[in-house]
Amino acid sequence: MSEEYTYAVARIRALEVSLFSNSTIDQLIACQDYRQCLQFLEEKGWGDSETAGNAEAILTREEEKIWEVVQELSIGMENFDVLSYPKLFHNLKAAIKAVCTQEKNRHIFYEDVKIPGKEMLEIIQEKNFGKLPAQMQHAAEEAYEKLLQTGDGQLCDVIIDKAALEAVYEAGKVSGEPIIRDYAESTVAVADIKIAVRSQKTAKSIEFMQRAMAECDSISVDQLSKAALSGMDAICDYLRGTAYVEGAEALAESASAFERWCDNRIIETISPQKYNAFTIGPVIAYVIARQNEIKTVRIILSGKQNDLPEESIRERVREMYV
Repeated sequence: MSEEYTYAVARIRALEVSLFSNSTIDQLIACQDYRQCLQFLEEKGWGDSETAGNAEAILTREEEKIWEVVQELSIGMENFDVLSYPKLFHNLKAAIKAVCTQEKNRHIFYEDVKIPGKEMLEIIQEKNFGKLPAQMQHAAEEAYEKLLQTGDGQLCDVIIDKAALEAVYEAGKVSGEPIIRDYAESTVAVADIKIAVRSQKTAKSIEFMQRAMAECDSISVDQLSKAALSGMDAICDYLRGTAYVEGAEALAESASAFERWCDNRIIETISPQKYNAFTIGPVIAYVIARQNEIKTVRIILSGKQNDLPEESIRERVREMYV
């Protein structure tokens, strides 16, 4: 085992024991109501003394714990940049909309990224795009100008979301770590499939889809967007000829089954890391697994809060890593 990762992987193996299994998630769903769910989570050690009874505070604290663990491992944080891109590009989107629309205090920012909310706002207010990471600069300037010119918030979203996908994919291509490469490939492909499905439902043009989708090796943007123009059955037919055949089956089943498959595909991608003890892979897989765990708990809590029946909630929950 590489000396660099000996301690880190050993620590992660110990922490994996406390990850929620599918049976733990079943127990959470079986709780009688929202309040009992919170009690269950607190008994499992979620949150801390300052978050008692506050679901959002509990989930935020769990997200913070992930990165506290990573920092304790003394592994270069640049290895985890690819996982922070969605939040980082979200901050860019929120800042551009706040500056261009003058809507103060409406937009939510993430603070646990390289450019937190206040700093991102200052960069956009000053139009100092050169202070942004290279992969953000062009998209930031284009989205800013387009929003000022057209007032089209959706176009702003499309430009920045595509840039985020391209940044993830580039990180995968240049990384020497197979898990980052595989994660990037699955992330971009699944995002493209989601865009096709939503575009088909909302009758978007092929130009819109091709502007929104990012290129990747396992999906043809051209073929997928043309399939979307022909209907949902055509999307399923296209997917059946790719590595994402299970996505076609989920799509044919229901919208919630498809959304669940999208996240499950990422967990499936990282699952081999459970048996890998020689690289940074298990650490990255742990971070993704914990983020998936928090997302799944959020879905369950939302279902309980809205008095959804257990079966309806089960349709929406994701597969666990352990």
